[in-house]
Amino acid sequence: MRSARDFYRPLAVGAPEPVREVPFRPSRMIHFFPPSVEKMLAKVPDIAPTVDVLLANLEDGVPASDKEAARAGLIHVAQTVDMGDTQLWTRVNSLDSPWCLDDLTAAVLEGGEALDVIMVPKVEGPEDIHYVDRLLAQLEAKAGLTEPLMVHAILETARGVANVEAICGASPRMQGLSLGPADLAANRRMKTTRVGGGHPGYLVRTDPDPDDADAPRTTYQQDLWHYTISRMVDACVMHGILPYYGPFGDIRDTTACEDQFRNAYLLGCVGAWSLHPVQIGIAKTVFSPDPVEVAHAKRVVEAMGDGTGALMLDGKMEDDASVKQCKVVLELASQLASRDPDLAATYDL
Repeated sequence: MRSARDFYRPLAVGAPEPVREVPFRPSRMIHFFPPSVEKMLAKVPDIAPTVDVLLANLEDGVPASDKEAARAGLIHVAQTVDMGDTQLWTRVNSLDSPWCLDDLTAAVLEGGEALDVIMVPKVEGPEDIHYVDRLLAQLEAKAGLTEPLMVHAILETARGVANVEAICGASPRMQGLSLGPADLAANRRMKTTRVGGGHPGYLVRTDPDPDDADAPRTTYQQDLWHYTISRMVDACVMHGILPYYGPFGDIRDTTACEDQFRNAYLLGCVGAWSLHPVQIGIAKTVFSPDPVEVAHAKRVVEAMGDGTGALMLDGKMEDDASVKQCKVVLELASQLASRDPDLAATYDL
């Protein structure tokens, strides 16, 4: 067991000091692109200004024959593209693959300070984070980096969900977690072939009509991921890191995508993955507070003064708990407005 005093000491001689608080930058959408595809690489300078996070994907979706090309594409972007305010992330291959070590080595030694976060898939316990933590410290020392790279883990197995609190607290590098619904569904032996979203078979049904047992009964589709997202959010908040919903696979069903993103937003997630340009706008809208809510939050905070006591506002009781909720909305709105002039005007901030 490590002493608490050691937690914020570098894990390698010459490595940068670990951060003590996760830096929050707008990350409403983590937009994935395949860096092995030349056509997509050429579009990066145009896509980058439209998203909060641009992620070079080296893992799932990249054929084994293209792994080295994907790694080279990541380095090309890191070394040649001006990202401006947009964060550059990469998802490396899983720790049990033959490519992960080379991914991490190239990302640190060649991507260097251009990279903000390394996403690690299929994390099952704190030991996975400990391995990555130590290795990154050694590589950072070798590269002479002055700021530590952050780590983002994906929950894709039942064991990972069972260990989620320990994963969140495994390292000061932990930036956040994403839900990986497809791999998690397979690992749990869930009977769905969908990538995120609900399922028409997962439902509740109204009681039968006592006067007509054969009358139609209304059904309501339920959210397969409610429990997992809620648990992930609690674990992240407990450790001061950020929760994200992952992918929504049906690109054509923008309505259901928006619904799933909004469910995650309301439960506490700060963003979601976008797999196609059509999902960028959905994430930007959903994970930005509604202007009506921002205006209401401003009124409540102004009316409550020092935040104690209670009052009636528009027929509703507002008290210190209301102020805390409103400050969450206003803080997010202010952070987004500082990067987005259109939002600043809309929010009047």
